[in-house]
Amino acid sequence: MARIEKLSASVVNRIAAGEVVERPASVVKELLENALDAMPTRIDLALEQGGIALVRVVDNGGGIEPEDLQLAVAPHATSKLRIAEDLERINTLGFRGEALASIGEVARLIIQSRPPDGSGASIEVDRGQVGEVTPCGGGVGTVVEVHQLFSNVPARRAFLRAASTEWSHSSEAFVRTALAHPAVAFSLTHNGRCVHELPVAATWRIRIGGLFGTALSDNLIEVEASDGEIALHGLVSRPENDMASSRMQHLFVSGRPFRDRSILHAVQEAYRGVLLSGRQPIVFLRFTLPADMVDVNVHPAKMEVRFREPSRLYRLVLSALRTQFLSSDMRTHLKPPTGVATAPWFGSPQATGSQTAADFSTSLFSAADVSFSGATSLRADPAWEQRCTAPEASRDAELAVQMHDRYIIVESDAGIEVIDQHALHERVLYEQLKSSLADGVLEVQPLLIPERIDLTPAEIELLTEHSATLAQAGMRVEPFGGPTVIVTSKPVLAGSTPAAAIVHEVLDRLSSSSAQASKAMLIDEVLHSLACRAAIKAGDALSQTEVDALVRGRHTVHNSHHCPHGRPTILTLSRQELDRQFRRT
Repeated sequence: MARIEKLSASVVNRIAAGEVVERPASVVKELLENALDAMPTRIDLALEQGGIALVRVVDNGGGIEPEDLQLAVAPHATSKLRIAEDLERINTLGFRGEALASIGEVARLIIQSRPPDGSGASIEVDRGQVGEVTPCGGGVGTVVEVHQLFSNVPARRAFLRAASTEWSHSSEAFVRTALAHPAVAFSLTHNGRCVHELPVAATWRIRIGGLFGTALSDNLIEVEASDGEIALHGLVSRPENDMASSRMQHLFVSGRPFRDRSILHAVQEAYRGVLLSGRQPIVFLRFTLPADMVDVNVHPAKMEVRFREPSRLYRLVLSALRTQFLSSDMRTHLKPPTGVATAPWFGSPQATGSQTAADFSTSLFSAADVSFSGATSLRADPAWEQRCTAPEASRDAELAVQMHDRYIIVESDAGIEVIDQHALHERVLYEQLKSSLADGVLEVQPLLIPERIDLTPAEIELLTEHSATLAQAGMRVEPFGGPTVIVTSKPVLAGSTPAAAIVHEVLDRLSSSSAQASKAMLIDEVLHSLACRAAIKAGDALSQTEVDALVRGRHTVHNSHHCPHGRPTILTLSRQELDRQFRRT
């Protein structure tokens, strides 16, 4: 039987590194937290290859005394704690004393630091080998560089993803930190290109706008509430500004980003009834409470916390959001006036870019005596022409009327059918886009004035990675410098739908797609996004001509009973069921 032996310091640090340093984003998080604990007014982060080749953090904080540099890279050495009781009232972001020692075990670590009233010094740790402290120049503050992460651990290096993926994770770590500390100026550079330059922000809304664009931040609803010593401040989205994923939901406690399923469940409950099922709100919430009411010593990654009274936070979030919603106009504000659809159903947009009821162009249903003015990209498509003139496409319902500007009631041989106008139109548009793309006749509309969109670095990277796929679907997106991209074209069938809405929908879908998704699957996701955004919406009042056209349109698609998301488009109440309910049988 093997004897028990005490592990060497190197092995202990390597094990700790497995918990603390998962990927370059972990290094970014730890170094930014250390910098913030030094009380700086500015922090600069530079990355190369997503942080795999280099992570460099520069702050103008208090610095480290030369005699403390050896301890700074030693395990379990920290300036944040003195006694065990200090763990119950942690007011700093770092406190374990593990990060630098763990990083130095699996990379080349260089620290240069100078306190305000002292001289500068540096130390290097090369894959576990600690060097001597040497004098150096430099300004007040600290510079930490991490080179070639996991270069001495091939097994860990092999598990790293592509540089673009690691960049996405690292930039998200930067964004979370910058969000939590608007009183500190930040900059982010990647491969020599400036991605973010964030000055000190007077308000949280300004910092959110600096990261995600003012189009988002200006439309957020402010939430303020308190329960005794617990205070909540938040900015949340209106229902119409929802998303397909929860990636824009950020929680902070005392300047620390964290995850908590209970609080996010309270958010979902607050939005119940005002948000479409499966959609996610945009949420920025920060809590302020005494240090002894939250335990951050749960996991080395420090993204999980425990609250002494979690039910109080749950109730506070739920009541605060519901109270705010009751006092706000939470209705979706439709841009077009009554009687105007939000997108051309089956025709080209006019030169003005606007769309009125009279603009509904000669459509798939032209052979069925539906009178529209204009042209359509699919008119020359014999396959669609044939399908629209087929007998099944010419079947007229005896009666079709719109109800609540949302549903269409149809009398048919089967009984009564209730159609979801958005879901059915989305299915029809999706089939048109897919057929046009397959036949090489997808008509693209160049934009006279390219539309500018502000995105996060991770979103720009994702769009760049799939730019060819987007172009094939008619969406041409190009970098425009900094956090901005421009859209130079979109499919004609997208009509007057803002390019920003389409791009954000596409991003939601691409970010939730499997990394192994085929090109065909990714193109399908883009077509889903285009159809969803371009389709008429619940709340659009339609003319009788438009109602009839949509009802006939269901006979031109392969699966008119479900939208591309899988939701039903038509519910049927059979004549037999009506007879039974009225006791005629």
